[in-house]
Amino acid sequence: MQQLAGRRIWFAGIGGAGLSGYALLAAAWGAEVAGWDRNETPYLAYVRDAGIPVTVTCEPPEPPDGWEVVVSSAYAGRVEGKPRAELLRELVGLRPSIVVAGAHGKTTTAGMIAFVLDRLGRDPAFLIGGEVPQLGGNARSGTGWLVVEGDESDRTVFALPAEIAVVTNVELDHHTTFASTADLERQFERWTAGVPHVVWGRELEPVELDLAVPGGHNRENAACALAALELAGVAREEAEPVLAGFRGAGRRLESHGEAGGVRLLDDYGHHPAEIRATLAAAKAGFDSRVVTVFQPHRYSRTLHLRQEFLTAFNQADVLVVMDIYPAGEAPIPGVSARDLADGIRAHGHRNVTYLGNDRARVVDHVCELSRPGDLVLTLGAGDVSQLGSDILRRLDAESPNGGTTC
Repeated sequence: MQQLAGRRIWFAGIGGAGLSGYALLAAAWGAEVAGWDRNETPYLAYVRDAGIPVTVTCEPPEPPDGWEVVVSSAYAGRVEGKPRAELLRELVGLRPSIVVAGAHGKTTTAGMIAFVLDRLGRDPAFLIGGEVPQLGGNARSGTGWLVVEGDESDRTVFALPAEIAVVTNVELDHHTTFASTADLERQFERWTAGVPHVVWGRELEPVELDLAVPGGHNRENAACALAALELAGVAREEAEPVLAGFRGAGRRLESHGEAGGVRLLDDYGHHPAEIRATLAAAKAGFDSRVVTVFQPHRYSRTLHLRQEFLTAFNQADVLVVMDIYPAGEAPIPGVSARDLADGIRAHGHRNVTYLGNDRARVVDHVCELSRPGDLVLTLGAGDVSQLGSDILRRLDAESPNGGTTC
């Protein structure tokens, strides 16, 4: 368990979903670890709880002399050091690993696998790109399988030496990284050709289990998880009853509470296919009017998937569109959230409002139109989830019964 003993590693961007997990594993496996981030993030609580010193400042400080520097992709070019992909490859190579990749469902599927292994006493290690509340975070060091959520957005996953690879689905979502779906497909085929055991989601039927997480997409995720678990030595009849109790990962139809008779959920969905699946699950699982606040993610995605976005919100009874979250991209002329909202309206949606990035106005609008029994859904891969607490406080204050937020 001390494979990294004697190493001193400083992380630039240690508060991110990825690097925070790498830091936790590196520390648990013997390295001396510290790091910096520009902002406070929820993941830093886990980092500090592990005794790792963190600096939060607007500008990165000088790394300690003689330390290895690992840099988040968010700070590439601003801080000198090796990219996160190099350390991740090293961590994965230290353990028999299950690597979960694909356009959609990676976080949930990886969470399902780690959850079942944990509850069955198999003591997994895991690195997951989102919090799994039932597992107490996004990363952990254990003595069993290492379960990793891979990322094709920067081709990182294709360098990982997996023992078991899971490809949930193949769909073009990163248009600045891959030339086409065929290009992406070729990359997955080349990677999996060198992996001893491979699970392809497209070859599986959705499970018929009574799952705690709603939606047909989660039945597909569960099928991938069960297939991977069988390859890892867990019998299906042993895994199924445990998997049924998995309650989901953070920002995947995650409940943020209820006030004034209105429930608020948050979801990371940002690709049209994910949005359709999330809205279908919300409709089927909650039988409510759905008020959706959507924050588009990346100018390139908004440009290349515009046609798919125009019909992705058909099951949202009310839609509020915020400005595009750039995720480091420069604006593209002619690409805007206002244009997207206009296009959705022109394709037949009867209740679409563009409100830009005026968050107070968004909160006011959502609270004014919401009524008891509604479901409010904040949706997107940016920081739209931060609106949830403001919406709940406002609804709670205006509740005629003086209700309290859960």
